[in-house]
Amino acid sequence: MHAASPLIDRATRAMPWYAHLWPWLLMMGPVVVILAGSYTSWLAFSKQDALVVDDYYMQGKTINQDLRRDRVATRLGLSFNGRYDAATGKLQGTLLSFGVPTAGKIRIHLAHATQPEKDLKLEAQSDQRGKFSVELPMLERARWQVLVESERRDWRLIGIWKWPQQQTIDIKADLPPAD
Repeated sequence: MHAASPLIDRATRAMPWYAHLWPWLLMMGPVVVILAGSYTSWLAFSKQDALVVDDYYMQGKTINQDLRRDRVATRLGLSFNGRYDAATGKLQGTLLSFGVPTAGKIRIHLAHATQPEKDLKLEAQSDQRGKFSVELPMLERARWQVLVESERRDWRLIGIWKWPQQQTIDIKADLPPAD
């Protein structure tokens, strides 16, 4: 065996521990884990969970009512077509029943996929030709869930809209009628 060189041995003993690279490399792993854990804890406790519902039972009861509204839309043969013009800030489109224009007040709910505070609720009046136009502020790039329903909430249409990849929203009632 070779003995350690006296020159290297003296240089190693003369330097304090913090002057060596190895202790710092060994301590870096646990420090990074502590920092990442602190950041994750801050994220978890600083923002309220938007996906948790307080009363699951009540939501379960409303599911049947929502399915009933979907079936009514199917029986009416409803279809919704909308186009957002960012330059004018308007959502324009038509509401048809078996291809025939439908007049009346409609509610349009644009639900942001992850941030409920960005949801938008709009009310529009479709004319005798089934056409409507409503002011809509500039939308951010997102996946929006679109809910269109009558003023009385007796039918509804639901669809997904990926703005700006999709310039138009096309939703058709396609739930098969219940026997």
